Amino acid sequence: MPSPSPRPPRRLTRRLVQLYAGLALYGASSAFLVRAGLGLDPWDVFHQGVAERTGWSIGAVSVAVGALVLLLWVPLRQRPGLGTVSNVFAVGLIMDATLALVPDVRGAVAQGALLAAGVILNGVATGLYIAAAFGPGPRDGLMTGLHRRTGRSLRLVRTSIEGTVLAAGFLLGGSVGVGTVAYALAIGPLSQFFLRVFALRPLDPEPAPAAVPAPA
Repeated sequence: MPSPSPRPPRRLTRRLVQLYAGLALYGASSAFLVRAGLGLDPWDVFHQGVAERTGWSIGAVSVAVGALVLLLWVPLRQRPGLGTVSNVFAVGLIMDATLALVPDVRGAVAQGALLAAGVILNGVATGLYIAAAFGPGPRDGLMTGLHRRTGRSLRLVRTSIEGTVLAAGFLLGGSVGVGTVAYALAIGPLSQFFLRVFALRPLDPEPAPAAVPAPA
């Protein structure tokens, strides 16, 4: 009896490595944007604003908000995957850990460099964990679920959600600035590029068994 091919386990291992490397990098890159002090992406503006009001860390707020958003999946009949649940916890925890290690920076050059690093690495992280195909993050799943249930365009749904959390975060004291604009302009093209880079290639078909000559 032939032994099973080792390729599927290796493929699963690669997917898991991509998933958790992507989530870790996402949390770290988000922390870079915080330390750059030039403005955050819309959801982190909201997380930071809530953190300012509650005294919680921004990572803890990210975990709590992610869990609450995941509850909104229930009426939308969205089904979470391993990546969805991992996203809720991993990103916020890594974000807080990175903030504990990386100090604030001063000066336009240092802030700009950290901002650029944060945005680019965030694009890398998005490509990694989405290409792993273990399910969307809770916020992305909310967007796609509302798109499917309402029939509105994905762009309109995303703009509405992110515009709402950005405005709420700003009113709560979250950081909005040039970094917010840079993130909004760059993250789409970066994510699309790195999704192609990290896409999993289809498995090669099993080779056909060698023909056995018929007995003479």
